[in-house]
Amino acid sequence: MPYTEVQERNGKKYYYRVLSVRRGKVVAKRRVYLGASLARKELSKKEASADRELDVLSGLLSTKELNFLDGVKRRLSHEPKSTSNNRYEYFVSLFTYDSNAIEGNTLTLEETAQLLFEGIVPPKSLREVNEALNHKKAFDALLAYRGDMSKKLVCKLHELVVKDTLRKELEPQTGKYRSVQVYIRGVDWFPPKPKNVPREMKNLLSWYSKNRKKLHPVVLASYFHAAFEMAHPFVDGNGRVGRLLMNFILRKNGYPMVNVPNRIKRRYYAALQSAQTEGNLRPFVELILDIYRAGKVVL
Repeated sequence: MPYTEVQERNGKKYYYRVLSVRRGKVVAKRRVYLGASLARKELSKKEASADRELDVLSGLLSTKELNFLDGVKRRLSHEPKSTSNNRYEYFVSLFTYDSNAIEGNTLTLEETAQLLFEGIVPPKSLREVNEALNHKKAFDALLAYRGDMSKKLVCKLHELVVKDTLRKELEPQTGKYRSVQVYIRGVDWFPPKPKNVPREMKNLLSWYSKNRKKLHPVVLASYFHAAFEMAHPFVDGNGRVGRLLMNFILRKNGYPMVNVPNRIKRRYYAALQSAQTEGNLRPFVELILDIYRAGKVVL
């Protein structure tokens, strides 16, 4: 059961909600910072909120799954450097194709690969061609980036992803949190109002900062992606940016990046819906695990 831990420093009391989690023979502790010098009523409220967070995110991975993920990470570190360029071209082609196809882009995998690495332009719309080229530029920028998650990174990726693809009246929204209301096809809830988007994203980035060293990277990436898509901070490109950011978290922690195949997008959307409307992140975590199980470690 969670309990509250009080640490006193320089005469000031700092409160943490703590949960002990057994993983095999090892007991690990997860902490959520509640605040300092809290009144009883405020402390009770923060404890309840922290308990919900701890319950949702603790125990999502079994010992067997943790061991499997350790092996996935280890295999990636043993991939030969001599094949890195080949693996890069393979993954970028596949990831760009599937991430764009999920959003309705009609380029085939072959057309995508030829466009990105041979300069062969397919007989498709300029917007679809730009979406593929943009996705690769954003992916390359992510590989070159040496910082951590930030608003600047999120907005820069959006700028790269949607360049020369938005309707003229929406072009001023490029690389910026949206100033208009948007709607998501196929769901019965609305993303936050434009005035609330900066606060939602600030809270998400703050959550990431507090939990990046506490949660397993797969859980961290899954939660961030689901919450990002729920915030829907941009007028367009949220799915593509969100999947790039999910992979940024995995890669930063030494895990392979994942490609969500277009052929399983219904399962992908259902997993997101489960996390967003029921608070159940397990289906999305299982999705990533199955992607890892299905293929050879690549990039």
